[in-house]
Amino acid sequence: MVIKAAGVAEVTDADFEAEVIGADLPVLVQFTADWCGPCRQLAPVLGDIAFEEGDRIKIVQLDVDRNPGTTIAYGVLSTPTLMVFRDGEPVKSMVGARPKRRLLEELADVL
Repeated sequence: MVIKAAGVAEVTDADFEAEVIGADLPVLVQFTADWCGPCRQLAPVLGDIAFEEGDRIKIVQLDVDRNPGTTIAYGVLSTPTLMVFRDGEPVKSMVGARPKRRLLEELADVL
């Protein structure tokens, strides 16, 4: 089971289109895996951001092992990969865990 924080939903290949591509808000997708230590470190950071910025950005996680279709479609090769979607298109991609302040700085142009 993927470690996720409150306010961070898990999406799958089956509902990615509806939950991410069709979303009204920008969506930050964390491509993650159970075995990924940095992904676990990032979970509380994403939970905090989801709580604080939930009216401006939606945050979800997608397990790369259980959802290979979406993972391959977006060329994800490393975890954690963070990808921001706006109006159904990826507009930003980041690889690796980072502290909350730095992540917020990197997201400033999409918030």
